[in-house]
Amino acid sequence: MAKLDKNKLIFGILLIILIAIAEIVCGHFKLPLWSAFMVMIFFFVVHEDKKLIPNIVIGGLFGMVNLIIIKAFLGLVAPYLGIELGRLLYILIFVYAIVALSDLVPWVFNAFAFMFFLVTALAAKTPDFDLFINMEIEVVIGLIFAYSILGIAKIVAMLAMRSAAKTAGK
Repeated sequence: MAKLDKNKLIFGILLIILIAIAEIVCGHFKLPLWSAFMVMIFFFVVHEDKKLIPNIVIGGLFGMVNLIIIKAFLGLVAPYLGIELGRLLYILIFVYAIVALSDLVPWVFNAFAFMFFLVTALAAKTPDFDLFINMEIEVVIGLIFAYSILGIAKIVAMLAMRSAAKTAGK
């Protein structure tokens, strides 16, 4: 039977404190946190591998920038292909570039870029959407989240070592 892990419980408490602080501060300034939360989620998905932080953040930023690129692309091709076919063509080119270039430039061309592109396209349909604010939040607060998670993990590890030392000393 599985037992509750004391270290995970402590990690979780520290994590929700981080989230609460971010929500309160950003909520006060009416800043959306979805892009920073995506960085956090993807960081957990890659098992907190700090070497992949650039792939998540830069790939995410590139995905968001593609909202600008697709609008320009559609401005050029829509008169000839229509919006739907033009959008499809752009997505096909974008996905192919991710596949073809992922080994050459993995921090830019990756699945994170595609996911951020899709979510940003959906978010862009909401009132008061500001791409540049969302990009800034993705980078700044996303990095704060990723490095805070690493810090929380170190704190929990230190507490676990202290607890183990006390137990061994008894």
